[in-house]
Amino acid sequence: MDRPVGSAPEAVGSAPEAGPRERWHVPAMLALALGGFGIGTTEFVTMGLLPDIADSMKVSEPTAGHIVSAYALGVVVGAPVIAALCARVPRKRLLMALMAAFTLGNAASVIAPGFSTLTVARFVSGLPHGAYFGVASLAAASLAPAGQRAKAVAAVMLGLSAANVVGVPAATWLGQNLGWRNAFVVVAVIGIATVAAISRFVPDLHGIRMTDPRTELTALRRPQVLLTLLVGAVGFGGMFAVYTYITTTLTDVAGLRVGLVPLVLMLFGLGMVAGNIAGGVLADRGVDRAVFISLLAMVVILAGYIAAAHNPYTAALGAFLVGASGAALAPALQTRLMDVAHDAQTLAAALNHAALNIANAAGAWLGGVVIAAGLGYTAPAAIGAGLAVVGVALFAVTVVVGRENLHGTPV
Repeated sequence: MDRPVGSAPEAVGSAPEAGPRERWHVPAMLALALGGFGIGTTEFVTMGLLPDIADSMKVSEPTAGHIVSAYALGVVVGAPVIAALCARVPRKRLLMALMAAFTLGNAASVIAPGFSTLTVARFVSGLPHGAYFGVASLAAASLAPAGQRAKAVAAVMLGLSAANVVGVPAATWLGQNLGWRNAFVVVAVIGIATVAAISRFVPDLHGIRMTDPRTELTALRRPQVLLTLLVGAVGFGGMFAVYTYITTTLTDVAGLRVGLVPLVLMLFGLGMVAGNIAGGVLADRGVDRAVFISLLAMVVILAGYIAAAHNPYTAALGAFLVGASGAALAPALQTRLMDVAHDAQTLAAALNHAALNIANAAGAWLGGVVIAAGLGYTAPAAIGAGLAVVGVALFAVTVVVGRENLHGTPV
């Protein structure tokens, strides 16, 4: 009853002749998740090191923030371009190439002599982000037991979530105490380790149907793909609206001591891990249902955070729940895109991460607007709840449109 409209499960998640896989390919899953761990670390550690980078590069902190935008722009540009142009490249080889490019971008960040070159290096580091997660999600789904594709996608995303618990705090501490460039040294080492792990443990991915650039671009003509991406770009923004300003919210609104903020940020990361796992389980039981449940949970939790933020204990619990509700949405959206894209699954899966980075930028910007308007640091949670409500409405439209077209033009 909850099977996505236009789903094509035979294209992903099954070996061509051997039949459905019966056991998890754990070493391969860990190798793919390691890449997500490295990407998550480099994406978020920059925010914690902005004061150090600004001081080192002799620029203001707002100016230093441009390197965060450069990375996000790299994700948005790289996801569709790489996924389309590399459609004929064998998937294992493509995964290794993407992580090699990611490693080079972070190595360039280490040796960048000035702010302009650092900005370019961060843009280059972001280019493989979306394409890697898109291809890795397809790879994981093809290696998963029958009926557990969403859990496999969640396993890849788990690396990204775990980065917020371990990778980001560790790299931030290292960068603050030994120089910010050392944080990117760590990320580059993770990139090298990922290339080696994929080479050693990921088998040839014959279960993924090969396409061509023209076929991949058909994803952009499918209403269900575009609507699902819009749901992610809008609905996911609520988490980022809160996360971007969470430090000041915790200290100025909740009254938390500055030294305890990293612990709450780790709670946020643990919430992402828990939500990621729960999201995978829910999506395997019904993708559309999982999207609705995750978005509705975001509405309730973000609305509740407006009051919860005034007490250090409830603020900490709220941070965990905000991370959990946001992360639970990602596997369901990723799996749905893989289903409704038909033969253009690589591009659709990669575009999901471009959409999430748009959500990142939009949520942070809208949160800043309401704070600048004098509405206080709980206002981003209200904005986030509103974005989640819009996400629910958009997804309801998406499901209705999909059902209306079930027996007509493929969507």
